[in-house]
Amino acid sequence: MPSAFVIHLHSGHGPAHYDLMLQCGGALATWRLPADPGALEPGGEIPAERLADHRQAYLTYEGPVSRGRGRVRRVHRGTCRLVRAQAARWSFGLSAETCRGRFELRRSADDPERWTLRRLADEPQ
Repeated sequence: MPSAFVIHLHSGHGPAHYDLMLQCGGALATWRLPADPGALEPGGEIPAERLADHRQAYLTYEGPVSRGRGRVRRVHRGTCRLVRAQAARWSFGLSAETCRGRFELRRSADDPERWTLRRLADEPQ
């Protein structure tokens, strides 16, 4: 059964970046990205940083972030189909008007803090 996802553009607190949030259980599994994953071509990849899970309220929230940590603006929102959610590898399909495709997040074996987001295909399947 599909879950929800959102991608925010987070600005005003350090360099602007994107936050990818995948609904998983009662929280949003979250990664910080330097670029919009919706702009990736199949086979393209960007670095990712795993963040603490976020509250589900961020699925619909836009505006200032508490404690002076900038602002967030939704750039993509839709459904997510998790295929795999493991400690070192997540596979999922995103389906939204402005961001569709199959993606994979992999944690580096050399540095567990470092992840890579790769776009596998244009269609979420």
